[in-house]
Amino acid sequence: MEVGLGLQGDKAPAEYATLARLAEHYGFDVLSVFSDLTYQPAIAPLLIAAQNSSRLRLGPSCLNPFTLHPVEIAGQIAALDHASNGRAYLGLARGAWLDKIGIEQARPVRSLREAAEIVRLLLARDPGGYQGDIFSVAPGTTLQYEVWRRQIPLLIGTWSPKTAALAGEIADEVKIGGSANPAMVPRMRELVDVGTKRAGRSPDDVGIVIGAVTVVAEDGAAARRMARSAVAMYLDVVGRLDPTTEAPAGGAISDEILDRFAMAGTPERVAERAAALFAAGACRVEFGSPHGLTEEDGIRLLGERVLPRLR
Repeated sequence: MEVGLGLQGDKAPAEYATLARLAEHYGFDVLSVFSDLTYQPAIAPLLIAAQNSSRLRLGPSCLNPFTLHPVEIAGQIAALDHASNGRAYLGLARGAWLDKIGIEQARPVRSLREAAEIVRLLLARDPGGYQGDIFSVAPGTTLQYEVWRRQIPLLIGTWSPKTAALAGEIADEVKIGGSANPAMVPRMRELVDVGTKRAGRSPDDVGIVIGAVTVVAEDGAAARRMARSAVAMYLDVVGRLDPTTEAPAGGAISDEILDRFAMAGTPERVAERAAALFAAGACRVEFGSPHGLTEEDGIRLLGERVLPRLR
């Protein structure tokens, strides 16, 4: 079981250096940077994190092939893997809010499959080229710099049955983003195992990652007030995707709904919520921004008061 931190792309460079050092100091396993539309590209904070850590696994959660060509995805993840001495993972997803910039996400499952295949091809320094239904790479096209590893762990972020099945075929992890609902973990396992069976893989080959907005504070009521505000950005997207939960009407977020889409409250309450996700079968729980009433205070509380309760 791993415990991770997820950071938003809204901070100054020096803040990412500080937060990466804190994450390493407290013994977190993974540091992810979100790649949400209009926030800074995840690669910049991740390269800073690589320079300020020596053990953390690092990755974008998640890149998409509709705003970033698979060749560029391969280049970015190869650069991060080199900068971190082989600690990178690659997160891929179809992306959200792309309708705001006029991008149609046609054939998302096929697009993700082809993107993953092109990344694998380029990391392997295979000059054979690629001709897919959506993307192509001319023969002889290779990365023009040193590659640290020829295979980098792949995470696919999704709530979709078809994309979950794809993850079962080709990924190392599948992430349910924006959820703190234990009932989603066994449901995702069923969806993923459609793909593992199709590919002749073991269910143990694909871990389930679940992560959500997290706010922890000694003042649990203040933490939950902040979490309600933070989760509102994502609720329009993920609220309708959870088949075990009726999306809130009129923008009201009850305590029950908040607990399904965020981990918020005192350290004891947040630890209890995370433990329930592990008990449901998650291999990694990711605490997402803003973490606390201030980011640093939240990470300190997670490291000092929550993490010890999970190990």
